[in-house]
Amino acid sequence: MNKINTLFQTRGDRKLLSLYFCAGCPTLEGTADVILTMQRRGIDMIEVGIPFSDPLADGPVIQAAGTVALKNGTTLQKIFDQLKAIKDQVTIPLVMMGYLNVIMHYGIEHFFQSCVESGASGCIIPDLPFEDYMNVVKPVADKYDIRVIMMITPETSEERIRFIDENTDGFIYMVSSASITGAQKSFGEAKQAYFRHINGMNLKHPRMIGFGISNKQTLESAQANAAGAIIGSKFVTLLNETKDPDKALTELFDALKK
Repeated sequence: MNKINTLFQTRGDRKLLSLYFCAGCPTLEGTADVILTMQRRGIDMIEVGIPFSDPLADGPVIQAAGTVALKNGTTLQKIFDQLKAIKDQVTIPLVMMGYLNVIMHYGIEHFFQSCVESGASGCIIPDLPFEDYMNVVKPVADKYDIRVIMMITPETSEERIRFIDENTDGFIYMVSSASITGAQKSFGEAKQAYFRHINGMNLKHPRMIGFGISNKQTLESAQANAAGAIIGSKFVTLLNETKDPDKALTELFDALKK
């Protein structure tokens, strides 16, 4: 069974924590160490960011990390090679996160085949139109048993959300706001109302909430309204500051208690 499905089916009532980092940042060679350290420290799922020169959904922190990674010589092939080298050591789900341009340049079928060979269980393509997902990407992803995770935002229609729920697998990425990534101090009433609305839809797939989670308030709000939380910018900032995934995780866990 796909590791993503296994994770959600076996978690019980436990709330999950998934972290995003940009492969190749702060160093080209450090990707494997970041992943293995996260796994050792109890992270449930990892989003492996594929750097891109024009990341439209990302805020300044992740954009800067992508710039560093590209300057370091990071390519999608190098990322897959690094993942393949630790495949037998990684037991938690890895989700590749990158933009359509990079994946199409690599080759869609080649991409999903490489996901299997490197141990990745899923992918998130923020700028993938749903029609292209259904007609072009999904048949190939299904062939290789890779989950394509789709995002919903407060602006996504209820009709589209239900369509996504019916035609995807794994989990739904619930973006906390219709804006770019970046840490936030709190989730206001409008976001809480959005969370409650989605809860009331009784979707069949579990949801993970991401974008803006950086402290106790935002973490607890996400955990209360979904299967768990996804943290990106806060961890990327700490990783860039410390240059040490172990220290970055310690500081992240401390921040999530405040």
